[in-house]
Amino acid sequence: MTPNTQQILRDVLNLPPVDRAELVEKILASFEFPADEDIDAAWAKEAEERIDAFERGEIGSTPAIEVFKDIDHLHRHPDSWKRRLNSI
Repeated sequence: MTPNTQQILRDVLNLPPVDRAELVEKILASFEFPADEDIDAAWAKEAEERIDAFERGEIGSTPAIEVFKDIDHLHRHPDSWKRRLNSI
């Protein structure tokens, strides 16, 4: 990073979180990523298939409270995700 960029980063890190988030959004929006319609179509198809499978009872869901408990546990015990992956 150039010294100028480093100074900008220091200044940005001193901003309130909401301002930093808005800045990140604007910076990311400045990149002109080409739209990949094939990827968008594939994700839309996957989402529809998952919804259909759920409605047919082929797959279940996990209550949000359980998901958040798992996230909290993984946050408090960072190495536990390795044990969880090894058990799959």
